[in-house]
Amino acid sequence: MTASPAHASVIWDGDPALGTKVFGTTLCDSPGSVTVGNWNDGHGSFFRFDKPAGSTSRCEGHNVRMPNGQEYAWQNNKTYWFGWDSMTKTGDTGCVFQWKSNGTNDQHSQNYPVIMKVEGGLLKAWYVATGEQWIPIGSTPWSAGEWHSIQLGITTSSSGSGTLNVYKDGARFASRPNARTWDNLGNKPRWGTYFGTDNTKASINWVAGLKLGTTRADVL
Repeated sequence: MTASPAHASVIWDGDPALGTKVFGTTLCDSPGSVTVGNWNDGHGSFFRFDKPAGSTSRCEGHNVRMPNGQEYAWQNNKTYWFGWDSMTKTGDTGCVFQWKSNGTNDQHSQNYPVIMKVEGGLLKAWYVATGEQWIPIGSTPWSAGEWHSIQLGITTSSSGSGTLNVYKDGARFASRPNARTWDNLGNKPRWGTYFGTDNTKASINWVAGLKLGTTRADVL
């Protein structure tokens, strides 16, 4: 009898039990905070991205850091899959994921080729083309106060031949072919909460089970 081989394509396991060092950095203006918790309810440890009521700033984990201490070296013309569980305090948490472009101002052409938001009780996904063209690629109902499973597949391409696929709770709800998914200086992922449609309430995004791989099966 032989043992089943481990997933060779799992690149990164962002286990919250390891703390925020699994990110390249955290971007969270005071009095916001990124902390780790565990309710001992069987779901395991999670990151808590907390943007207090009245705040219009961001509270995010930026990029991924490998066990050797180095940030991951992303590449053009590659396929990446991200997987995570998310639960938000409200149905208007704002931006919960960005495939953020490197550089500032005229150093990039897209700023964020992929954006995901929780607003109006929906999880929405956009492909943002050059010239700040926000192209909606799908949406699905979102229940605040409940855990949801998300997988996002990005094939990177600076020439416009990239692809996007997004799943929530096992069902694909967004996709886009022929996308420019690799900006001038490349891109990195961000998770958390940013902006929002109702700043009178605290915006909290709990994130668990973060993984990066080369297939969807790696990150389920």
